[in-house]
Amino acid sequence: MIEISHLVKRYGTKFAVDDISFSVGHGEIVGFLGPNGAGKSTTMNILTGYLSSTSGTAKVGGIDILEAPYEAKKLIGFLPEQPPLYIDMTVGEYLNFVYDLKKCTMNREKHIAEVMEVTKVADVKGRLIKNLSKGYKQRVGIAQALVGNPKVLIFDEPTVGLDPKQIIEIRNLIRTLGQDHTVILSSHILSEVQAVADRIVIINHGKIVADEKTEDITRVVEDGRLYSVKICGPQREVLAALKELPGVRRAEAVGERELDSFTYHIESEPGVDVRKPLFYALAQRGWAIIGLEAVGMSLEDVFMKLMDENVRKKNGKGRQ
Repeated sequence: MIEISHLVKRYGTKFAVDDISFSVGHGEIVGFLGPNGAGKSTTMNILTGYLSSTSGTAKVGGIDILEAPYEAKKLIGFLPEQPPLYIDMTVGEYLNFVYDLKKCTMNREKHIAEVMEVTKVADVKGRLIKNLSKGYKQRVGIAQALVGNPKVLIFDEPTVGLDPKQIIEIRNLIRTLGQDHTVILSSHILSEVQAVADRIVIINHGKIVADEKTEDITRVVEDGRLYSVKICGPQREVLAALKELPGVRRAEAVGERELDSFTYHIESEPGVDVRKPLFYALAQRGWAIIGLEAVGMSLEDVFMKLMDENVRKKNGKGRQ
């Protein structure tokens, strides 16, 4: 549904976006991350037709946003960081206004009722927007993006300023919308992106530094896999056996004891899955595994490490 190819945005000698390419499929929720000044907002503004590119293309549903902006924008529902609300209107009046503005041809009453039901604002449709809570205003902002049933939804910081309960509500709403729409979600709240997105794209200094499925994002910066395992058996002998296991880079006892079991941390060599060899080796000795879990980096850890690596590369080029 979305295809960005060799996109460049240059201001004089400065590149806000520097030759980036990625695509988003139908029904996919993609988290688009980057620090301030990374090129994230510039990319989104080009994609929604608010800004022109220096070169490259941005297509929605196969339509180039610059060559046929009117047709492309029909496919997009956009929620900017500050929702475009007319606060002296009621929720119902505002959504009817947006319906007219978008020249929507669907059954007015039925469609607006469906939008309000999905976003759970039907109970405040007669209230002035200025009297609503931050959470409800955000929901109304999402509702206006849904008017016309666009195939693509683009949300810029949809949970900023919300309390924990409101964040969970918006998160659940985005998950629901992702079943029928293509969604790009931009946010600085990394845990929110991790909880919602199928895939994560990270941009820094105008370049994409990571593009991975959410569950695989830690592999971008991790050399090997780290596991925490509880094993029933004599600690010294178990630890010696773990260190001799092929594919194990490092093994250590962490000192946690539960009845007759001890906890160990095992780090594998890059690209090696040690779980099956581990099971067979311990089973042969009659030592039971009563717990095994992967200990991965958090999305925050991944983000900061990628940023640090990107800065080192940039500084390294600057010294040459």
